[in-house]
Amino acid sequence: MLTLMIFLPLLGFVINGTLGKFLPKAISGGLGTAAVFGSFILALMSFMDLSGAVPAVAAVHTKLFTFLHVGGFHVDFAFQFDRLSAVMTLIITGIGTLIHLYSIAYMHEDEGFYKFFAYLNLFIFNMLVLVLGANYLMLFFGWEGVGLCSYLLIGFWYKNVNYGKAARKAFIMNRIGDLGLLMGLFLIYDTYGTFEYQDLFAKVFAGSASATGVNTAIALLLFIGAMGKSAQIPLYTWLPDAMAGPTPVSALIHAATMVTAGIYLVIRSEAIYALSPIARDVVMWIGLATSLMAALIGLKQNDIKKVLAYSTVSQLGLMFIALGCGAYTAALFHVITHAFFKALLFLGSGSVIHGMHHEQDIREMGGLRKKMPITYLTFLIGTLAITGFPFLSGFFSKDEILMSAFAHNKLVFGLALISAGITGFYMFRMFFVTFHGTYRNHHHPIEKVHESPLLMTLPLMILAVLSVVGGVINLPHYLGESISGGLHHWLSDDGLGHFSPILMYPEHAIELSHTAEIGLLAMAVGVFVIAFLYTRNKYVVKGAVPESDADQMGMGKVLANKFYVDEAYDTAFVSPIEAVGDVVGDYVDEKGVKGLVDGVGSGSNFVSRTLSKIQNGNIEYYLVYMVIGVALLLAFNLF
Repeated sequence: MLTLMIFLPLLGFVINGTLGKFLPKAISGGLGTAAVFGSFILALMSFMDLSGAVPAVAAVHTKLFTFLHVGGFHVDFAFQFDRLSAVMTLIITGIGTLIHLYSIAYMHEDEGFYKFFAYLNLFIFNMLVLVLGANYLMLFFGWEGVGLCSYLLIGFWYKNVNYGKAARKAFIMNRIGDLGLLMGLFLIYDTYGTFEYQDLFAKVFAGSASATGVNTAIALLLFIGAMGKSAQIPLYTWLPDAMAGPTPVSALIHAATMVTAGIYLVIRSEAIYALSPIARDVVMWIGLATSLMAALIGLKQNDIKKVLAYSTVSQLGLMFIALGCGAYTAALFHVITHAFFKALLFLGSGSVIHGMHHEQDIREMGGLRKKMPITYLTFLIGTLAITGFPFLSGFFSKDEILMSAFAHNKLVFGLALISAGITGFYMFRMFFVTFHGTYRNHHHPIEKVHESPLLMTLPLMILAVLSVVGGVINLPHYLGESISGGLHHWLSDDGLGHFSPILMYPEHAIELSHTAEIGLLAMAVGVFVIAFLYTRNKYVVKGAVPESDADQMGMGKVLANKFYVDEAYDTAFVSPIEAVGDVVGDYVDEKGVKGLVDGVGSGSNFVSRTLSKIQNGNIEYYLVYMVIGVALLLAFNLF
């Protein structure tokens, strides 16, 4: 089942990539969706087998063949289904199936329909290789494959030059992070002599007392890779630009696949991070800075997808805060709930854009709740979940992160709480401006605004239900035991297999008193209420409309321009590199290399033209040349 689970999406890619052009769109889209759904069913069956095994089974391991065997270097092309990868696989295939289903209707009019589904299937395949690989080299193959697919999908509408640039930006920035990951892998092999997870972690534990410095270096290098994939400072600016791709791509990248890869990498490498407090602190502070910065930028964005993009960056920052605090279960819990409500929000924004005939500026919307009731209700649920409405999924996972931060560092807790509060302001701002008030679009009559078809609204409804009930998988102590004892218990109960660091380092499990938990809960709810009442009063009661970027002043202008980070990067890196490229192109290439090559050709032509003049077919000239030649020979010999 494990092999079939991984290769079904690849089969869908091959069929759609080669034959999709000749297939009806319904078959092409249905085939791509069925391939991912089949993987989801197999993942669910494997999940149930793994969780029901007695005694607990650490992992199911499948070796297909030996990939490399040179001297002492040995790497298998192998896959491993354990409790961590099981959770990730269910997210990838489950959310991926809903996004594929949604895309059948959303992309129906696109001429590259079959190609789009081929790319989506390839994306899912590479992500499965990433999370199910049994060693770091398999992870790296999936890691690079996901980067390629993001380039293809972000720049899917490649005839638009700006979209092509956005795809190029994502690809290049991720290559920077990937260099750090690759260096970390080199150091892992140089230190421990293996890429296999189980062998490596056993050696890490055995040498924990003497390899702290090396583990810190490895952890920091791996985190550079995570910065790229999961969009952390300074490698985060590609993610908002990734909105250039079709909206289902945005949902796939932000909710179920690419951005979760960095979180997965750190959790998978927990054995290494557990031995490096310095690396964990770096992860925590980078996550905090990213979360705050992205949340502030989100306050002044007016593109509905850009608001959600900066929201993703901010939420990823919260996950890294949890990882830095050693709360790996809390980070994974938020990955799960975030997949539910962020997929819902992105697909909901796609429904709005579809109903508004490709309008994305929230200032051109307003009053859509009556025209798009299903989208409105599901989008409301997603907004409440991400902002921490009590007892919805995001409330529990975000609260657990805040509790871990409170137990670890009070300053980090305070700043993380502020970031969580800002989330409420920009999300309710977007929601109220889009769905409430009066309709403001003068180019597209409100009569033409329509609800999306069932293939688009059905995934919204399923994700809305998951966003409501998703928190039950890891309920806090003051509400009793979660399903099967909670996510932390389920991950730890694996017979001391791959996830043994959870048991080896029990101090990472955060335990607070019920009084402290309820006090933190009250603070989080208070922040939510303030954000809701303020934004409702401003944008519903008073009917305010966000200012245009040109009208922004002071700090508002700085936030609208995203702290000018893109401009700084352009000045510091892009412009100098382009200038060097222009110089090399104009002088080294055109006048140097091209001039030399052209010179050789011109010289040859000159010589040939000169010699051709004596080859004119006139016998009298030939006789003269012969006489001159004989005379020169005689003169040479006589004198």
